[in-house]
Amino acid sequence: MNPLISADSLLAATTRPVLIDVTWNLSVPSGPPAPPGRDAYAAGHLPGAYYVDLDAELAGPPGDGGRHPLPSATTVEAALRRAGVCEDTPVVVYDAANSMAAARAWWIFRYFGVRDVRVLDGGFAAWRAAGGEVTTDVPADGNGTFTASPGHVPMLDAESAAKLASTGVLLDARAPERFAGETEPIDKVAGHIPGAVNAPTTANVTPDGHFLPAADLQARFTALGADGSTAVGAYCGSGVTAAHEALALQVAGIGAAVYVGSWSEWITDPDRPIATGTA
Repeated sequence: MNPLISADSLLAATTRPVLIDVTWNLSVPSGPPAPPGRDAYAAGHLPGAYYVDLDAELAGPPGDGGRHPLPSATTVEAALRRAGVCEDTPVVVYDAANSMAAARAWWIFRYFGVRDVRVLDGGFAAWRAAGGEVTTDVPADGNGTFTASPGHVPMLDAESAAKLASTGVLLDARAPERFAGETEPIDKVAGHIPGAVNAPTTANVTPDGHFLPAADLQARFTALGADGSTAVGAYCGSGVTAAHEALALQVAGIGAAVYVGSWSEWITDPDRPIATGTA
């Protein structure tokens, strides 16, 4: 199943899936506070869409597991039940435009057992451009019966990520300057996991937030060594854009595991090696 759905296809759907808005902004300590995603949702969203908070419901408390560690099954289950999700309910997730947050929801929901979940390609911006209705009405809590259980898609920890960097392809989804260790605006230590390959996730989408065609993504990842012939994994700063990388790989027909703790967990152990530079 294509993990993406276009705004036109969603508008034409005869049976509306459960819609989940996960609009989110990353707060950078050195910059001004980003407006919360909940405020954007309150200002306008797709009719019937439920809001799910990335920090509170798609991640556990920050700490030794990183800035956005894996949430508990009970937390994810409660969010999905509130949205009315049952075992076979189709789900579409979206954010403002580029699907960075939506991809995190896509990956988390699949990890905990949602079988039919897709990302609205181009997000809220694409919906509005297609003439979709926008509302400020908040739907009543649903009565979903979904039961969350972990482990339905592959996940990496620090040890398996390090091994994959030498035996397969470990993609680092961060900006080149963060990968190289030239700057680090968020985490306390700069650099990357030795053996990782830089693949900035921003290059997976067009300026308006739509994913590149599957053939273009396949060519991009093949050039980076991820051609499907060996195991592939992805990490980033805290496990959010790594999910976006995994989504782009899925569109390209390449399966990938996600290191959820990512760089923010990697650096909690001073014995783990750190590389800098572009090689």
